[in-house]
Amino acid sequence: MKLVTAIIQPDKLEAVRQSLIDAEISRLTVSRCTGHGQEIPGEVDLYRGQSVVPDLLAKVRLDVACNDDFVEVAVAAIIRAARSGTGEIGDGKIFITPLEECIRIRTGERGSDAI
Repeated sequence: MKLVTAIIQPDKLEAVRQSLIDAEISRLTVSRCTGHGQEIPGEVDLYRGQSVVPDLLAKVRLDVACNDDFVEVAVAAIIRAARSGTGEIGDGKIFITPLEECIRIRTGERGSDAI
């Protein structure tokens, strides 16, 4: 089992979600977050009468717990939907980490059956 974590642009969320559903992956967790990578920070904002350049940009974090057979399927679906055109700085990142255990609270199932 693996945990696939993707940090994407907020405007790509619906396209990525649909791409995962089309790949028969329907279970995911979505969180709003902020951060930055190589992209230039956002436009200057006006906050309480002073100009402020935000250091952190709005992002969306997706967490998908997958059986090993679905990891590459999930990664391909996310890349297909999250990439802007030919690929731009700020399109996002995908992290794949081992998932030691998964337990479904309702039934007590463990491991791959719980995913």
